[in-house]
Amino acid sequence: MSNIRHTAIRHTAIRHTAIRHTPTAPTRAKALAAGERIDAHRHDDHQIVYAGSGVLAVTTDAGTWFAPGNRAIWVPAGTVHAHRAHGHLDLHLVGLPAGDNPPPDSVRGYPHLASLGLDAPTVLAVSPLLRELILAYTRDPSDDSPERDRLLAVLRDQLRASPQQPLRLPTPTDPRLAAVCALVHADPADPRTLAVLGTATGVGERTLSRLFRSEFGMTFPQWRTQSRLYHALRLLAEDTPVTTVAHRCGWASASAFIDVFRRSFGYTPGTHNRRP
Repeated sequence: MSNIRHTAIRHTAIRHTAIRHTPTAPTRAKALAAGERIDAHRHDDHQIVYAGSGVLAVTTDAGTWFAPGNRAIWVPAGTVHAHRAHGHLDLHLVGLPAGDNPPPDSVRGYPHLASLGLDAPTVLAVSPLLRELILAYTRDPSDDSPERDRLLAVLRDQLRASPQQPLRLPTPTDPRLAAVCALVHADPADPRTLAVLGTATGVGERTLSRLFRSEFGMTFPQWRTQSRLYHALRLLAEDTPVTTVAHRCGWASASAFIDVFRRSFGYTPGTHNRRP
């Protein structure tokens, strides 16, 4: 059995007691130590959350979105969410007014007003240019110069052009699905098929397969790969060797892990903690 304890996903549901309400989403840079959390809160603004180092996890009632240093997470206005750092995290936050995200129909015929149109948390690819824009814009939040306004305009343009990335672990609502997910989260290296996991939890394979598609919009193998990648990012953020990560997360070999990781994130796991 793997020695990974999956607390981040096992306790995904947000507790709706004493949730902080900060109307204006802050724009700033903030360092978080490994394992440090920002408790559940919400803003009336949208927010871009970017980790210049480490791995960032943003959790809502709907699931956990995770992002290494070449990804950012869009958090829509009003979304109750919490943050967790895996590895030392250089967190960069960019607040955007709720009006910056009009639905597509409201900007038809006005392409200069087009925005992201995202109504759920989303992981976005971060190009080298967008990274530098985020770092520069969060360096001095008190700067109200015209130059900084122009910087934000370019940043918005880059956000609109950023591809969305499927880096999300949804929260199961059906208890039968939740039982299987808990087994996989507890031991990412568990090689059991969906049929065998179903036998262990008293649910048929066909029923579970239908639940994965209806609740998560993906197959069981696709979901398990997402889960293993999230575990792998957490371990890499702790400087765990690549071969060890591959073994603990269920890949048959380090080369198989490297291939999946590179196709998912655009770089190899061995360079994860050396990236700018």
